[in-house]
Amino acid sequence: MKCGIVDVGSNTMRLSIYHWEGRRFKLLMNKKEMAGLAGYIKEGVLSDSGILVACRVLAGYKALLDNFDIKELHVFGTAPLRNIVNTEEALDTIRAVTGVGVEVLSGADEAALSFLGATVGGGAPAAGLLADIGGGSTELVAYENCAITSGCSLPMGSLSLFTDYVSGLFPTREERRALRNRVESELERARTAGVHCAHLTGVGGTIRAAAKLYNACSGADPANRVIPAEELRSLYKELKKGDQGTLRQILRTAPDRVHTILPGLVILNAVVKSYGVETISVSACGVREGYLLQRVMGVENHDE
Repeated sequence: MKCGIVDVGSNTMRLSIYHWEGRRFKLLMNKKEMAGLAGYIKEGVLSDSGILVACRVLAGYKALLDNFDIKELHVFGTAPLRNIVNTEEALDTIRAVTGVGVEVLSGADEAALSFLGATVGGGAPAAGLLADIGGGSTELVAYENCAITSGCSLPMGSLSLFTDYVSGLFPTREERRALRNRVESELERARTAGVHCAHLTGVGGTIRAAAKLYNACSGADPANRVIPAEELRSLYKELKKGDQGTLRQILRTAPDRVHTILPGLVILNAVVKSYGVETISVSACGVREGYLLQRVMGVENHDE
């Protein structure tokens, strides 16, 4: 069977098309739009303009699936629809305009589905930390023997931090300090201290972009998906200069992350420090694959 799954995120809206049978699936196509919905949220309200952006992108994805004669479409929303006061109004408008219903995931659901996607679908190691740094939220899941031991959803992401703290393209020294203080405060509030995980498996655009930049700057194989923690810190120190060389490097390697990569790296470095992480790997699968496995294919855990 074939189906489309759309992830309505704070920074991007992504469509993935899969063919699946039994417990096996294959990704056929990925498409993304940099919708930037977090930028349309003011005082907890997603504006009419932001809702219409979501409608436009979803209508385009629906038309694409129609062209491929794919009837099954599943749409879920994360932080930009979860952390607003007009969620129901936004969902009603989206359904009225596009005919598409959207399931809003809780932070706990998002974390669990990211974990399922990365471990069952992506082959992450049997123990470690899963980090999903999105545009508007960050999900962290510590696990052993492929079972969750602790987890949290933090109300901050690369785009929301940029919007809240950065006045230009790159954060100033004072803005970087404010970013670090916010991230460390959220980690302390989530009581992550004392949980040690030597390996971090990352999903989401921030970590994918970090790997691309590390590979480009270090001369590593472009297909490399592993970053030593000390190299991640060095990458951040190099990029935080915010000079023309930094801009050119990001534009060559991850142009759609030019404004969010540094806030995202502040989050990632703080998580690495808090959990005592030594190595980071990038998973090819994440929340969309977890949604496919659980909501569509009926796979709940590793034992099925």
